[in-house]
Amino acid sequence: MTDVRIVFRKYGGALHWNHRGRLLGEDEHGVWTEIPAGTVARKGEDPPITWESSAIMLFPRNAWWTASFNSPPNRSEIYVDVTTVPEWRDGEVTMLDLDLDVIRMRDGRLILDDQDEFAEHQVTLSYPPALIAQAEATAQWLLDAVGNRKGPFGGAHLEWLSATT
Repeated sequence: MTDVRIVFRKYGGALHWNHRGRLLGEDEHGVWTEIPAGTVARKGEDPPITWESSAIMLFPRNAWWTASFNSPPNRSEIYVDVTTVPEWRDGEVTMLDLDLDVIRMRDGRLILDDQDEFAEHQVTLSYPPALIAQAEATAQWLLDAVGNRKGPFGGAHLEWLSATT
């Protein structure tokens, strides 16, 4: 498997979450990567942390989000970041994290997270109106798709997960 560097940045370019993954392949939903248990990640320049559980990440080709399908014991089953469209170049995928997250917990709860951070960054990072509108529309679309198990959120990751075991 080919290694890939996964780099989330904040609006304005500041480094956010960044770590390695393993490229699994592509399908109609986008590009799939494996994040093995034991992966070392950093949030910006903070000290590195090691993730205990594995995940399968999906990077769609033309959508404003990225998704993580988490293995137990992670309490969230699916964690979707509202982002700019992921861009691939030279073994790296990068996108701007736009704060809002849609999370489906293992107990079925659906959460729209970090609305306060999104509101704050609209001011402190000077989000343009079109970016705000796109992020809000994407979050609403994700609430429906993740909550109702539509598209890639209905189990498409299971085929990729089986390829890692």
